[in-house]
Amino acid sequence: MHDIGKLGIPDGILLKPGPLSEGERTLMQQHVRIGFDVVKDIPFLADAAEIVLMHHERYDGGGYLRGLKGEEILPGARIFAVADTLDAITSDRPYRRASSFESALDTIRRLSGSQFDPKVVNVFLNIHEDIWPTIARNQRQIAGLSKQPRERTGTHRLGLGVIS
Repeated sequence: MHDIGKLGIPDGILLKPGPLSEGERTLMQQHVRIGFDVVKDIPFLADAAEIVLMHHERYDGGGYLRGLKGEEILPGARIFAVADTLDAITSDRPYRRASSFESALDTIRRLSGSQFDPKVVNVFLNIHEDIWPTIARNQRQIAGLSKQPRERTGTHRLGLGVIS
């Protein structure tokens, strides 16, 4: 749901196999505003609207849309940023193949304090090691669902799996 705003981004940008131009990147960043606008007036999703808006803010202030920093970012958005990154790294993208679960954990650890709240990363990385294989297996299952053919509506893709 956090990336529902990507429904408003053209497929040519979402599915581009190479780097985005500056203009394309600016348009892509608008998915958080579009998503916020979509969910803010839905009663059971209204509380999540700010998380949708903030999920690409960085702990060091270098994110978007508003350049929020540290505690200015809602705790739910700081948590979601870590989970979203795990998903993004371990999922195939048009421009790269998925990386390993271990690689994702290493990246998250490395970005603690810059992209991510160190307290959130600490809790995330201290999840008991017996739980990680289940999380990794579930992530692979979600990735498998997202590879299934998708229904087309207008110029945007809809379907199962995580929209990222």
